[in-house]
Amino acid sequence: MRARPPARRRSRLPGRVRRPAEVSRGGPRRYADRMTDQQRRRLVLASQSPARLGLLRQAGLDPEVIVSGVDEDAVSAPTPAELALALAEAKASVVAARPEVLGALVIGCDSVLDLDGRALGKPADAEEATARWQAMRGRAGTLQTGHCVWDTVSGRHVSATASTVVRFGEPTDEEIAAYVASGEPLHVAGAFTLDGRSAPFINGIDGDHGNVIGISLPLVRRLLGDLGVGITDLWAPARG
Repeated sequence: MRARPPARRRSRLPGRVRRPAEVSRGGPRRYADRMTDQQRRRLVLASQSPARLGLLRQAGLDPEVIVSGVDEDAVSAPTPAELALALAEAKASVVAARPEVLGALVIGCDSVLDLDGRALGKPADAEEATARWQAMRGRAGTLQTGHCVWDTVSGRHVSATASTVVRFGEPTDEEIAAYVASGEPLHVAGAFTLDGRSAPFINGIDGDHGNVIGISLPLVRRLLGDLGVGITDLWAPARG
């Protein structure tokens, strides 16, 4: 009877130690939850627009809001697109220069409607808002939103403009009067918004809908990337 050969012992190769998966009480931890374990860059929005803040929060970001106080009437540019960009850069630079913002990433935005080459911001009063809608109905304009992202650590900033064509419907004089009476058009660029009472008066758009509301999230991602910042690195921890 032949002797049985000795059993071979299996040895683990160095550097190949298996580690248990990172888990929490509720199961594997999500990326956003793990962000609490590392330092996220502080994010500041240089705009008081609740629509812009809402879109950023929906995308997983939770910026602080610091209003720039820039006098928009004092800024001029040859074209509506250049004006939107100049305003965005002015707002971001003013906020980025504040000592208390050092270390943060600052986002500045501004929107104007380009109608026949004229830059239309917020109407001054109800009379102007009514005239705007009478001129816009049945036509198309281009919503230009300037974006500027400023890195207060490196001192670098990048900027660009996003453009979206807006095709207006034909609201009646009575509908325009009712809309103006609501007060909404006095607080938005171009006297309209996609996420409010004027939505039924807009037949469609060509381009980024978020840009019409106030901020293009794809453009923000690209600008952050130009500064070497990944947008997922700025996600806030999941709530709840």
